[in-house]
Amino acid sequence: QVQLVESGGGLVLAGGSLTLSCAASGRSVDSYAMAWFRQAPGKEREFVARISVSGRRTHYSDSVKDRFTISRAPAKNTVILQMNSLKPEDTAAYYCAAGRPRTTGFVDGKAYDYWGQGTQVTVSS
Repeated sequence: QVQLVESGGGLVLAGGSLTLSCAASGRSVDSYAMAWFRQAPGKEREFVARISVSGRRTHYSDSVKDRFTISRAPAKNTVILQMNSLKPEDTAAYYCAAGRPRTTGFVDGKAYDYWGQGTQVTVSS
């Protein structure tokens, strides 16, 4: 009953920045924690970042910590992923996900009930 739509992907030079957005709509959408995952061709889906329902708590994978920032936009049904200092290894399809709040296991894709269709990010060197 929740729909997620990602936008903002594209081609960027190594060292550059890109901003992704996830627009959420549907039943009880304001009761979900939100996360970003990514998946490169032939690779497993990888956790990137998560933000709590309130927006007061965030979590990042070690590979993106200090470079990426997840936040909730003034419109609380929108989640932003600000990506800085991009590297070629960041190249992947990026997916927005929504799941019920939890304190453990939130880096596992199985913790999320709803997924967007993805937006492609390509970083050239």
